[in-house]
Amino acid sequence: MEPHVPRTARIALNRPIRRLFDYLVPDHITLQQGQRVTVPFGRQSATGLVVETDAPPPEGITLKPVRSACEEWPALPTETFKLLSWASDYYQHPLGECLFTALPPALRRGRPAAEKQEAYWQAFGDPASLPGNAKRQKELMAWLQQQCGSASSKQIVRAGFTQSQIRSLHLKGLICEAPQPSPAGVPEEVRSRIPKLSQAQLDAAVQLPAPENGFAASLLFGITGSGKTELYLYYLKHYLGDRDQALVLVPEINLTPQTVARFQHYFGSRIAVWHSALNDGERLSTWLKIRNGEPVILIGTRSAVLLPFTGLRTIVVDEEHDSSYKQGEGFRYSGRDTAVYRAHLNNCPVILGSATPSMESYHNALTGKYSLVKLEERAGNANPPHIKLLDIRSRPLEGGLSRPALQAIEKRLQEGQQALVFVNRRGFAPAMMCFDCGHMVECPRCDTRLTYHRRDRAMRCHHCDFQAAATDHCPKCNSDAFKPVGQGTERTEDILTTQFPDTPVVRVDRDSTQRKGSIQSILKKVNSGRPCILVGTQMLAKGHDFPNVTLVVVVNADGGLFSVDFRAPEQLIQTLLQVSGRAGRGEKAGEVLIQTCHSDHPLLGTLAQGNYLPIASQLLAERESSLLPPYRTMAIFRVEASTMEMSLNLLDDIKLKAVHSNIETWGPLPAIIARRADRHRAQLVLVSKSRTRLNRQLASLCEGLDLMKLPRDIRWAIDVDPLETG
Repeated sequence: MEPHVPRTARIALNRPIRRLFDYLVPDHITLQQGQRVTVPFGRQSATGLVVETDAPPPEGITLKPVRSACEEWPALPTETFKLLSWASDYYQHPLGECLFTALPPALRRGRPAAEKQEAYWQAFGDPASLPGNAKRQKELMAWLQQQCGSASSKQIVRAGFTQSQIRSLHLKGLICEAPQPSPAGVPEEVRSRIPKLSQAQLDAAVQLPAPENGFAASLLFGITGSGKTELYLYYLKHYLGDRDQALVLVPEINLTPQTVARFQHYFGSRIAVWHSALNDGERLSTWLKIRNGEPVILIGTRSAVLLPFTGLRTIVVDEEHDSSYKQGEGFRYSGRDTAVYRAHLNNCPVILGSATPSMESYHNALTGKYSLVKLEERAGNANPPHIKLLDIRSRPLEGGLSRPALQAIEKRLQEGQQALVFVNRRGFAPAMMCFDCGHMVECPRCDTRLTYHRRDRAMRCHHCDFQAAATDHCPKCNSDAFKPVGQGTERTEDILTTQFPDTPVVRVDRDSTQRKGSIQSILKKVNSGRPCILVGTQMLAKGHDFPNVTLVVVVNADGGLFSVDFRAPEQLIQTLLQVSGRAGRGEKAGEVLIQTCHSDHPLLGTLAQGNYLPIASQLLAERESSLLPPYRTMAIFRVEASTMEMSLNLLDDIKLKAVHSNIETWGPLPAIIARRADRHRAQLVLVSKSRTRLNRQLASLCEGLDLMKLPRDIRWAIDVDPLETG
């Protein structure tokens, strides 16, 4: 008789540590990679994910046994597991945290991978048997009898009845539970709808590769208003089978209501959504549909790319240039780049769409890694807006707006049209300053000034969320010459309300859209077509379709022209062209006024011609001569500690190890905002011509840092392919 050989499994836990844990597998449990398990961890239980089965047991260590398998099937199928393992290696982040990012919050906490079944009810007895004073119960019986088949508890409550009345009728045997109805399929009327494309759109559509041809990456360069969304819809209608899954990534949660409505028109109940504003039950329900292989077309923000698809046939990344696709903390992955690798694993096409492609994607198209598909005509009868630079040197400004800009707004309103005013800063003013002593209120926890929010009479830090009450007098000299300096969306809103008292002024920024449903309410008001003035930040520049907006005013375009961040000019041009694209999307001509103190700047001069690709080529040439991404790869080590000395000393140690590997280093240097939330921040930049060499060196450095006994108040992180270098 052969001796019993203990089985072991290597388990990943949702912890910020770069190691796995070995456990014994009891004989009655069968495990496979990607499966959820419950394991002892210290004095508690933890939910883990199986990484490896039948791993060799470590010598001299008594292993604890796995307590149970949460399901008999893997939560993460093979392809999803490979994707997350690749992302862990590429972005140098602990595997456990990467794997758990693909689970909804309920499953991370160990809840069962099943939806709570809602009760359905149908009338069963005779309402005449109820006593005369049971008026509402009789009404509920009558209401149920009018329903086709049965009604859920939620539907009954929405109709004005209570759970107590349901229970009473159930106890009396007058209503009974009914089987849950099967989900309705997509009606034939919806299935038969196909977007009507212009000839330019059709020409672009035939250039996109079909899913049956396997993996291919296409960059769809479509000017604003050219109908890229209609092209996505046409492509999915043409190629997607009844059992196939598709993923459509959008950069912002605020874009989903408009996008979802357009997709539902053509695909009905096949459309599902994924974003951070969903509650735990909604996320679990959507996750289960995807994992179970239901033929969903998922519209989601960046984390949707990590979900466990089993029948993925197409990926679309809308506004692929948008910085929202890059996670800014923790697992710092790029949703766009991960989508491209996912398409490679799934052997399906990925379409990257933008009117202002990122330098990386455009470079990949020029070098043949991606195919370039151009769509350079606006849909319908619309023409691109006329862009004009408005020099504001020596001009008096009201709330940041010059007199010609205010006159242009007035003219459009008189013609029954709408105007959009773009201010790249929320709040009433960037700062409060004493005009007697020069004092400006700074954040006590950060190296930055507080922003004045007049609506709430508050001074807020937009970096650490510190908040203090605003005062009318200087806190240093008690002078009443304590006034706001600069402009934010609130201040511009006030000036416009004063200038145009009979016209609604609608502000769109993070503060005005915090409540659930607020963005939908705002969009409904604007899409009514009645004259109004939109005032907002970058949220307005992203993908919205406002047919009656014919004028866009950019309050100040100079912010990115002289930044220390090499990506700032690219991001400035992208933002200006995207917000300019909100004008003239209907049949009326559009106009864009860009206020600037540098109208002679060559970048703005090229921008005024309205053509992005020459600007992109110019920026790429500058990057090539400076050996900056995408011509070299980059990563940044970021350290924060209680003192700047501690941060810089750790980065010096890292630099010494990197110097011997032919990796170029810049720094270490304090971050642009060196102190944030009372933490002193510094960084070290690493660049290399070889991505393989850089990633190998990063892995070695991370391994060394894990072995070091660092002080508890030091935190470090690594950012591969950073979008912000400050």
